[in-house]
Amino acid sequence: MEDTNITFSFLLFFFLLMGSSSFVVSFDGPLYDPTAYTECKLQPEEPLYGGGIIVDQLGTSASWVKIEGEGSGLIRASLQTENEMYNCVGTVLAKHGCWSFLKGGFVLNSPSQLSILFFQTADDSAVNIEIASSSLQPFSVQQWNAYQEYMINTKRKRAVTVHVSDMQGKRLQEAAIDVEQVSKDFPFGSAIAKTILGNLPYQNWFAKRFNAAVFENELKWYATEPEQGKTNYTVPDQMLQFVRANQVIARGHNIFWEDPKYTPPWVRNLTGSELRLAVNSRIQSLMSKYREEFVHWDVSNEMLHFDFYEQKLGPNATLHFFETAHKSDPLATLFMNDFNVLETCSDVNSTVDSYISRLRELRHGGALMDGIGLESHFTVPNLPLMRAILDKLATLGLPIWLTEVDISSTLDKETQAIYLEQVLREGFSHPSVNGIMLWTALHPNGCYQMCLTDNNLQNLPAGDVVDKLLKEWQTGEVEGQTDEHGSYSFYGFLGEYRVSIKYGNRTSSSTFSLCQGEETRHVSIQL
Repeated sequence: MEDTNITFSFLLFFFLLMGSSSFVVSFDGPLYDPTAYTECKLQPEEPLYGGGIIVDQLGTSASWVKIEGEGSGLIRASLQTENEMYNCVGTVLAKHGCWSFLKGGFVLNSPSQLSILFFQTADDSAVNIEIASSSLQPFSVQQWNAYQEYMINTKRKRAVTVHVSDMQGKRLQEAAIDVEQVSKDFPFGSAIAKTILGNLPYQNWFAKRFNAAVFENELKWYATEPEQGKTNYTVPDQMLQFVRANQVIARGHNIFWEDPKYTPPWVRNLTGSELRLAVNSRIQSLMSKYREEFVHWDVSNEMLHFDFYEQKLGPNATLHFFETAHKSDPLATLFMNDFNVLETCSDVNSTVDSYISRLRELRHGGALMDGIGLESHFTVPNLPLMRAILDKLATLGLPIWLTEVDISSTLDKETQAIYLEQVLREGFSHPSVNGIMLWTALHPNGCYQMCLTDNNLQNLPAGDVVDKLLKEWQTGEVEGQTDEHGSYSFYGFLGEYRVSIKYGNRTSSSTFSLCQGEETRHVSIQL
């Protein structure tokens, strides 16, 4: 369904008649469109879709929005069905004089013969809203999952052809080939805590599965300097030793936490020059000690929701943090990191446009911030909304990481596992997501929200999901023989490989890297 240049005051209604349950959508039906925009345009683009009858569980929507009057306003799209109200299926920060792009999505909990999609200001204030190039497209679960698999196969894998020849360059037919993936390119990891120290079974369990880690609390200011002037890095040093020994990359979390509840009590009592001296000392102490040890740093954690340091030190405090952190460790990627950006659109503090606006503000001020951190603490995931938000953030051209993935403990363990698999598949299949971290550090009394195992390291349902996906997202055993051209081809996940060749009584082995690329990777081996 499409509308062009339709103006309503306060609300815009779309009446969507539901088809019967016998309506069948072909498996190769509508193709998901990842197009998104973050710039306000003088004219709206064409609709993403031609529309469709909502008969399936998943739906995506896209519209161009403009408001009358001065300034800007947060516009929320909602969906009303016969049985339920979906309060937020997408948001956009709309402006006067140009068109802003709203992209969203929803998951229906039950069938409905009638739905109403409408737009209004997030604070329910009266304003004239103009809508153009609107479209809504339904997808079956099968179609949604098929697109995920297509993206995984095209963006996380690559074609390889191994050519085998003798020392004179003659290609060898029927040479036996054995290929093994020895490491993965995609960082997939978990939080760890000091509970891993001295716990060899836990260490082995972790190292067998993950190639990335983040320290849950041990680098936070309240942990390293509980009393002013008494810094203690003993625990993170020991954790870093474990990480190094197992060739696991580590994220630095975090330099500052804007929530005053997690700011050291002695810091909360400082003001003016004393506080400024303390924060400078914190950055220099932490970053000089761990220079080039951590691939990322979350510089000012959860700044969309809290602003302790800017309240105390002024509006340029966060910019100063990023500038100083970059000077201290110029090779580390500096991240924004916040919650409820990807999980929902109902939190007005952390909508996708709020995130983009704050990021651009800091970069415009000179901050060398090159990473998008999305905490991803989900309850019930809305996959179409999640994909729409990732599409919009992807237009910035920066690496996106899901930094603290878990599912709420308000759900039973089986449901947690189902939702975890949905989130992980959606994240891994999006080409702009560069890494995924689980927030599942194991403690004697459990985990923050979700554990992968019990205290005996026996898998819980969520752990079974992780093990299944780790196996699925790794190239399995590849064995074969060269063809009449002396070549052997296969598709493999990105990463490092070892290839062994046997021809008669001659053998050879070699290694190669499989990095992202559209062309076939050619590997030549001589015997």
